[in-house]
Amino acid sequence: MSALRVTAALLAASAVLGLAACGETEQVVVYKQGKYQGKADSKPWDNPPLAYGGNDWTKGDKASWEKQINTRNLGQNEYRRIYNQ
Repeated sequence: MSALRVTAALLAASAVLGLAACGETEQVVVYKQGKYQGKADSKPWDNPPLAYGGNDWTKGDKASWEKQINTRNLGQNEYRRIYNQ
């Protein structure tokens, strides 16, 4: 085979691959009316606490979960951390 034929074959192959790469498939989710197809969410206090950190709430106890969240939020308040030490 001559170099010209090899070059032409490579150009043709790259053109075919280049045009094939331009094709895009449709990425739209098809929803069914009234049907939720995802995973059902649970209440946050029904999950077990993390294994690390100072999580002092028990699984299934909404009041202790809310208390722990409020305590964590107070620790993230910069004004309270700086001026009300």
